[in-house]
Amino acid sequence: MTRLPRIRENVVRHASELIGATPLLELTRTGAGSRLLLKLEQFNPTGSAKVRMAREMVLQAERDGALRPGGQIVEPTSGNTGTGLALMALERGYTFTAVVDGHAAPDKLRAMKAMGAQLVLVDDADTGGPSTVERRRVAAEIAAATGAYRPDQHNNPHNNAGYRELAGELRTDLTTDVDYLVGAVGTGGSLCGTVEELRRLGSRVRAIGIEPAGSIIFGGPAGRYWQTGAGSPAGFAVGGNVKYDAIDEACQVGDVDAFATARVVARRIGILIGGTAGAAVFAALRRLVQLPAGSTAVVLVCDAGEKYLDTVYDTDWLLARGLYSEAAQQRVHRMFDAYDASLRLAAADARRARLDDDRALAKTGS
Repeated sequence: MTRLPRIRENVVRHASELIGATPLLELTRTGAGSRLLLKLEQFNPTGSAKVRMAREMVLQAERDGALRPGGQIVEPTSGNTGTGLALMALERGYTFTAVVDGHAAPDKLRAMKAMGAQLVLVDDADTGGPSTVERRRVAAEIAAATGAYRPDQHNNPHNNAGYRELAGELRTDLTTDVDYLVGAVGTGGSLCGTVEELRRLGSRVRAIGIEPAGSIIFGGPAGRYWQTGAGSPAGFAVGGNVKYDAIDEACQVGDVDAFATARVVARRIGILIGGTAGAAVFAALRRLVQLPAGSTAVVLVCDAGEKYLDTVYDTDWLLARGLYSEAAQQRVHRMFDAYDASLRLAAADARRARLDDDRALAKTGS
């Protein structure tokens, strides 16, 4: 009887072992050969890129002795960092307290609770926007009173370090360089951490940072915005993980265009992305036509859109807040249609060139 060779099973024992190796999807390309790719980070456990840095911050805290067996973690979060920390806490035997506000997507809050996190709700009724400053104050008070470990994602260098693996994946999965990397900026970790590692590996990538209109990260006037997980409101001290010298260009995108783009992407390719990813895709779509021929642009899609079915993808919710615009969605559709048309024109030009070559050869032969 022939014995079959034993094959190593592809089975993991912990959800955190599934972090990384997320796919790249071509969203569109131009007739000049430039392409726009999406790095689909929602295929990580917890549906977000931020689980990468949550893992790195927790593991480093263990190595440094800041986290001991049975310890507590406390962090202000709009949700995605919180779900990542909740996952690491339950796997490694910690308790986790998330300081949140009503600006967060309800599904993110429910996900943290489902994984055993304790939620402390803080709201700033004066603005109706993210209560980032107040969340940080409350988290600091809890840490001081209980001795809990507070990662401080805005300043913890292991936030940025958590994205080194992402940079390596881009280098492995592409046969070309990443010419442009586009990403929303909140803590700064995903964009700056990835860019710094890409450059260390020899890339000549240009980084384009996107923030909500109304955010103050790149010096614009403060205002209200509904995008979550990116940007900083008035009065918030931008953390050290926003590496301004690593970002080549900065761009603001308003809520209407960000959410319209996310909805159009869902209709065109059947994948739901978050609102800040919609902002990054919007900026990349507008820029793609201006890039040198043959460029590769990658958008970091750091969040899953399924968390926003009650907000970004709910027309009534958008209408109630003045955020719904059919015209904005049509503008995004027209950008996609223009790129599709440029591909058809390029293909027709190539066919004509081949016919001309064939005719020239035929004349030469005769």
